[in-house]
Amino acid sequence: MAQQNVEVVVVGGGQAGVAMSEHLTNKNISHVVLEKDRVAERWRTGRWDSLVANGPAWHDRFPSMEFQVHPDAFAPKDDVAAYLESYADKFAGRIETGVEVTRVRHAPNSTKFAVETTRGDYTAQYVVAATGPFQKPVIPHVVPETAGFHQFHSHDYKNPQQLPQGGVLVIGAGSSGSQIATELNKAGRDVYLAVGPHDRPPRRYRGRDNVWWLGVLGKWDMATPGPDTEHVTIAVSGAEGGKTVDFRNLGNRGITLLGRAARFEDQTMYFNDDLQENISRGDENYLSLLEEADEYIERHGLRLPAEPEAKIIGPDPESLKRPILELDLAKAGITTIIWATGFTQDYSWLQVDQALDAGGRPAHQRGVSDATGVYFLGLPWQSRRGSSFIWGVWHDAKYVADQIDIQRSYAAYRPMTEAHERSQVSPSVSIQPTGVAG
Repeated sequence: MAQQNVEVVVVGGGQAGVAMSEHLTNKNISHVVLEKDRVAERWRTGRWDSLVANGPAWHDRFPSMEFQVHPDAFAPKDDVAAYLESYADKFAGRIETGVEVTRVRHAPNSTKFAVETTRGDYTAQYVVAATGPFQKPVIPHVVPETAGFHQFHSHDYKNPQQLPQGGVLVIGAGSSGSQIATELNKAGRDVYLAVGPHDRPPRRYRGRDNVWWLGVLGKWDMATPGPDTEHVTIAVSGAEGGKTVDFRNLGNRGITLLGRAARFEDQTMYFNDDLQENISRGDENYLSLLEEADEYIERHGLRLPAEPEAKIIGPDPESLKRPILELDLAKAGITTIIWATGFTQDYSWLQVDQALDAGGRPAHQRGVSDATGVYFLGLPWQSRRGSSFIWGVWHDAKYVADQIDIQRSYAAYRPMTEAHERSQVSPSVSIQPTGVAG
């Protein structure tokens, strides 16, 4: 297959790649999006069956096209995938699916990049890594595979029927862990949920969704936090029409709450004595946002319904009153461990000096890499809190496209010839050094 030459290669055909292609198309920049599976594949097969978007349809979308669901509804995962595919058909440029990028490096004796794929090679002046934050599931090396438990990552969870009979330990209580634990509990399973530090915003308050409050309070535009705080767990859900995640309520409905998992030994899992602190700090985050919302309403004179019951903290379940610090999993009837412990990034294919730091993470400023010609898109906190959301990545993509266009304009610049320069100076004009009298 002959080598193809394009100005920009975009790696990844999820929401980031689709948004990037739209902006490059609008600027008439030659490009191709390379996606190893299908457009929005993570939404199709990398999620559980009942997953819905974490934000309402009026908010979690690209600016140029609405979802075909009620604006206040939380779109099911298949609807999100269909939306992104339709959006790509309407607004994006060239997208090649079933093409995996295996290596990107500097082309020999050239300023361009050599892009190697499973279906031929490309050369490009610019490369955008738009593979997003959910590349490689993280399962801590705590419970050996030989321990006898069925264990896997939340990435591979589909539904309760998938699991063997018995109790389930869910480790991680962010959006994924809390939703999976709730679904299993409703299916009649004995569920244990390990809860770490987290933010716990209200789903709705005084007639407005959480995403609206984050907007008017300026929290979507919060700058990137400090090192090692980029992945603060957010316990928020659009499940069941959108309800506030309340761990006390989950505990009182039969889910056993636990602190962070610490270690495993002789069929026993040991937990940190931090459950009460983690729940308390989540409450503080929740109540602080309600207070800010009340102040905003008063300051702007809004006529929104009062909701005093939202500030009532319910009774502690037994597992919160007397935290379990060690649990014999076999005696508790637990047969499955689900690790809702997030993802890490994998840029092993990006073999360009200065593009990644010593830890293999993108070295960038708002998506502009330290390596000339390399850009990143779809990263958490890439420019602001909203960067990894559908609407947020669209705005980041516009910025990255603008930066590419700026570099193109520099590359296209050609200085005037000396003859042309001389012709612009009238021979009757005497040019003298500054400060020298005539």
